[in-house]
Amino acid sequence: MTERRAQAGASCPFSRRGLLMGATLGAVGAVGGALPAAAGTEPAAEDMVDLSLSHPFYGTAEQAGIRTPPQRHVFYMTFDLTTARRRDLQVLLALWSAAIAQMMKGGTIGQVEPHAPNAVGMDTGEAMNLGPASLTVTVGLGPKVFTDIYGLAHQKPALLRELKQLPSDSLDPNLTGGDLSLQACADDPQVAYHAVRDLARLAKSTGAASTRWTVMGFGRASAGRGQSTPRNLLGFKDGTRNIQSDDDYKEFVWIKDGPAWQRQGTYQVVRKIQMHIENWDTDRVSDQNNVFGRHKLSGAPLTGAKEFDAPDFAQTDGNGDLTIPVNAHIRLVAHENNDGLKILRRSYNYTDGINQFGLLDAGLLFLSYQKDPAQFETLQTKLGASDALNEYIAHIGSGIFFVPPAPQEGSYIAEQMFA
Repeated sequence: MTERRAQAGASCPFSRRGLLMGATLGAVGAVGGALPAAAGTEPAAEDMVDLSLSHPFYGTAEQAGIRTPPQRHVFYMTFDLTTARRRDLQVLLALWSAAIAQMMKGGTIGQVEPHAPNAVGMDTGEAMNLGPASLTVTVGLGPKVFTDIYGLAHQKPALLRELKQLPSDSLDPNLTGGDLSLQACADDPQVAYHAVRDLARLAKSTGAASTRWTVMGFGRASAGRGQSTPRNLLGFKDGTRNIQSDDDYKEFVWIKDGPAWQRQGTYQVVRKIQMHIENWDTDRVSDQNNVFGRHKLSGAPLTGAKEFDAPDFAQTDGNGDLTIPVNAHIRLVAHENNDGLKILRRSYNYTDGINQFGLLDAGLLFLSYQKDPAQFETLQTKLGASDALNEYIAHIGSGIFFVPPAPQEGSYIAEQMFA
């Protein structure tokens, strides 16, 4: 732990970005002359990772991993319930809560004995000595939880339902749905993987749930407060106008009515969005700019000079054409053009290697949080119908989950719904 922190901690003069930049420029210089220095190549303070940082699981209003500043990596997994016994579901949520609390502190879920068989209750060990790495694990409950199967129909959150069919859907049934979800985010990919791996083993051991589909993401593609805006795999900044203020969280994210155990909860929408990267890479940057309505390098809207300049959707060019095209991505999702509507985005890039056609299989694990699933549906219906970006993407996976508030110490996720 000491060595890893020295390599990645805030006091270290090196960073991942700096090392990669140095290696890249060195290689280019060796074969064809050095590139000119690029603006912004100095590592930002946030690029210096301290793997000793941790977040609390108990006692906060909402679950960690929603408003928490996005970490570098995510391991997302959904589960099918395999039991009809309410008690099994209750035991699983209690076991998960206890395990998550330990792992988020950098601990293990059980002893790792040198001569004992690796029983399900024992920690698998691959994250030992790696530290908490800002791990958060966020638990979601799908529509099936709130049915007569488990005697919980009367506890169903008012707006929880399956998403309606959307114009952008090309859904693979193997990447869609689920009764439970786990979103594990951390600044070390092995810490995130370890968390979901051990929680999946606990689910199997109780006979309550089995794995359904999963995505491992990297290089956060949405910014949190105080973070510089990262880029998606199409090379554009993602999250420039994301929710940041307390007022916006209250208005658009947190549930404020219903039973006490649901308040400060929210609805999680997940979409696996495949990108046709090779097609995109053949297009001119000027065309790419028009697709997004932003400049690729600076992130500024086409009507501005800096990333955070407010877009001017009425501005026209010398020919009288709109500067930001009518089907540009930012025009369609802008709150100014949707009666003020916003959602919280917490997305990550992903790659699945190469597909059966020999093309890069990669894209965006889109995660959003909102107090009403209709917020997402309203925006995505508009995007799916006319977004210029649709030529380069396909929505192949989908799910919806209610995310309860954080439990108090001595309790567990959603305990009150069993009362």
